Amino acid sequence: MKALLKLGALAIFAVLLSSELTVAQERGKGNRPSPNASVSQDIGSTTVSITYGRPGLKGRSLASLAKPDQVWRTGANESTVITFSDDVMFGGKEVKAGTYSLYTIPGENWTFIINNKLSWGTQYDKSEDVLRVPAAVTTEGASSFERFTIYFDTLSDTKAHLNLQWGKTMTAIPITTK
Repeated sequence: MKALLKLGALAIFAVLLSSELTVAQERGKGNRPSPNASVSQDIGSTTVSITYGRPGLKGRSLASLAKPDQVWRTGANESTVITFSDDVMFGGKEVKAGTYSLYTIPGENWTFIINNKLSWGTQYDKSEDVLRVPAAVTTEGASSFERFTIYFDTLSDTKAHLNLQWGKTMTAIPITTK
């Protein structure tokens, strides 16, 4: 009788565990409140690719989501990842080909941070910084973007601007091939 009760309890546990695993899978990447996106740009023979999460303002202020003067993961969910197929100049500073995390420090002016550590977005480690580059912010005349957006413009054979825009705040950094 005890063996039968244990077997029944084990069967119920297995069903509950199976149900929870199914629910967890359904809550996976496809159901995130901040969808993932990627953008890639060829600059001459160099490819720059970025994967990031796109949070929405949803009636909130930019400053409440990307706090001024604090390191921000530059998106949502995992760290924003930037890959350079070849060595580049990022805001006038050299970056070797490779894959990095991209962080920013929002404020009156923004700071772009290229970091060696690839991890979940809140695991920033300053000792892993490759470089920090300041960038001006534009708010006047800019279209308003509900979702955080990363895009490239001002493209030539050797240069492009990497733009970050959210709400009416936009900042950009030049990327030049070597």
